[in-house]
Amino acid sequence: MRDDGGGFGARLRACRQSARLSQQELAERSGVSVRTISNLERGSARWPYRDTLHRLADGLELRDAVRAEFIAAAGRRLAASAGSAGGEGWRADSGRLVPRQLLAPVRGFTGRESELATLTGLLGQARTGTPAAMVISVIWGTAGVGKTALAVHWAHQVAAEFPDGQLFLNLRGFDPSGAPVQAATAVRRFLDAFPVPSARIPADLDAQIGLYRSLLAGKRMLIVLDNARDPEQVRPLLPGAAGCLVLVTSRNQLTGLIALDGAVPLTVDLLTKDEARELLARRLGTVRVTREQQAAGELIDLCARLPLALNIAASRAATHPAAPLGSLAAEMRDRRRRLDLLSVGKGAANLRAVFSWSYQTLGSPAARMFRLLGVYPGPDISVAAAASLAGAGRDQARRALDELTAAHLLTEHTPGRYSLHDLLRSYAAEHARGDGDRTQATHRILDHYLHTARTATLLLFPARDPVALPPPQPGTVPEDITGDQHALAWFDTERPALLAAAALAAKARFDTHAWQIPSALAVYLERRGCWYDYAAIQTTALAAAEHAGDLAGQANAHCLLGRASSRTGSHESAHAHLRHALDLYGELGDRYQQADILGRLGDTHNAAGDHATARDTWNQALAILDDLHHPDADNMRARLASLKIPPNTLDLPKARGARTGRNQVGAKSSP
Repeated sequence: MRDDGGGFGARLRACRQSARLSQQELAERSGVSVRTISNLERGSARWPYRDTLHRLADGLELRDAVRAEFIAAAGRRLAASAGSAGGEGWRADSGRLVPRQLLAPVRGFTGRESELATLTGLLGQARTGTPAAMVISVIWGTAGVGKTALAVHWAHQVAAEFPDGQLFLNLRGFDPSGAPVQAATAVRRFLDAFPVPSARIPADLDAQIGLYRSLLAGKRMLIVLDNARDPEQVRPLLPGAAGCLVLVTSRNQLTGLIALDGAVPLTVDLLTKDEARELLARRLGTVRVTREQQAAGELIDLCARLPLALNIAASRAATHPAAPLGSLAAEMRDRRRRLDLLSVGKGAANLRAVFSWSYQTLGSPAARMFRLLGVYPGPDISVAAAASLAGAGRDQARRALDELTAAHLLTEHTPGRYSLHDLLRSYAAEHARGDGDRTQATHRILDHYLHTARTATLLLFPARDPVALPPPQPGTVPEDITGDQHALAWFDTERPALLAAAALAAKARFDTHAWQIPSALAVYLERRGCWYDYAAIQTTALAAAEHAGDLAGQANAHCLLGRASSRTGSHESAHAHLRHALDLYGELGDRYQQADILGRLGDTHNAAGDHATARDTWNQALAILDDLHHPDADNMRARLASLKIPPNTLDLPKARGARTGRNQVGAKSSP
């Protein structure tokens, strides 16, 4: 039935068009459905409920006199609708209005048993009216992790515990419009919810807050403050007496509420794999998810176990019920397309937009650090590595990392080490493509790992002749390695990042880094017995050195590949690589390295049981070392002495000059 006045629908349409919003865009901003907006504008619906009216005014960003005129356009119908379903209800025992403002229950809510139990544990405090003024829980987590869903789901579970009603307000702390709800607007919204006649509402904001708290005194109410930006936005809305419970959700760590207002923090993390699988099963059906178990598992990983991403992926799969889940997973493997596939429409269903609302709140140094993390290759990062990435001091880097952590764009999973999930990494990488410092940042982070690894290697193996390195780029901050145990611990922690750095160097055509980082890793990987990682990374090194036409790099990689092949039992491959290295060092005129390679060739012959060939090869190496007067000659002499063949077949050249008296049998040999 068409409304007899028709004036409010026309006013709503005019305000929406003036704001240049579609009905869909207004729905996303206000939380009012497109259908309701359409019905109101066409006059096929009654006048809006009080809560709907204020949501529309907020979504349209109406202020002062314009807002008052908009509300006045609802006329007498607004008052007449106050007792209807859809936001407020009457208590039968008293006849007074009880606010029921919670959003609709979340369809397909999954898991979060531990978080729900933590929230339920707060009920006891609210029941007893402890000396604290009120019970507050701050639910925080990254964008799209399901903070609001958790708060609303739990609020519906315990609504009966709060017979005086439930208030809900989206504070829009991370709204795309960039206009968080102001205290004056928020308090007025809550005063209207009771409702308080306009004549009784004072003009002064502090007086309005006092009236609001007076109305809450002695009542048991649940107050949900969604999407808060900072503590100052929340404090005016806190009750002043015991009995109420306040839930606050935010992407920021509202530590001020914890420190000064006694709030209890609750971090909402990514779903577990089991919870993520259950979410997909609820959206797509258990049969389909079970039938395509492997593809479902890949989708979960590609969505980083982020609830919003999983729901968007599930919506795509639901609209194509005949298509296998594997086809969607295959499309999403392309990191550059993944965010496109997880962004449907505008607003909260667009993952890229949801991330942007957090990114846009960052200060300049933190925003730059976030962008450059899209360049970083490792799974997590230290403060010193982040400082190198940004070309900043350690203190500056730590402040930027702390701001990103507070905004839940980064997680400090162990003290001093930070990580971000793959979807945020993809979003950061998109922004990094437009950053003019991207190439220099890549150079600095590769220098960071190369120079730190070289320092750590020399602490583990002081006798090793290191590859000469140019100085690191300005702004590079290598780690301070203080001893061999610290060096080993650093390698253990950074091993995934070092392997990833070598791959990045090859991909980004930093060819010298692509063979020097593997060279610096060789001692550590050998010490840990990681021969397959050793071989894989040296294969990358060889390809990079060949691409650059770098003979020294090729020779080094062939040498180390020969070492790895020998230790994994591939003696034929070992001989081939070592012979290549011998020829290359010959071209370079590096006689010491030729002797070293001959020594390694002798090792492979000896390991294969060919002692006679080992003896001949070692003798060639010894002749070069004696000619160079190199102290390694005594080590080579010791190898010959260890051969298990008849002594009369040995031809041990005599040591020359002063070297005869040196005994270095116990010295370490370079890998």
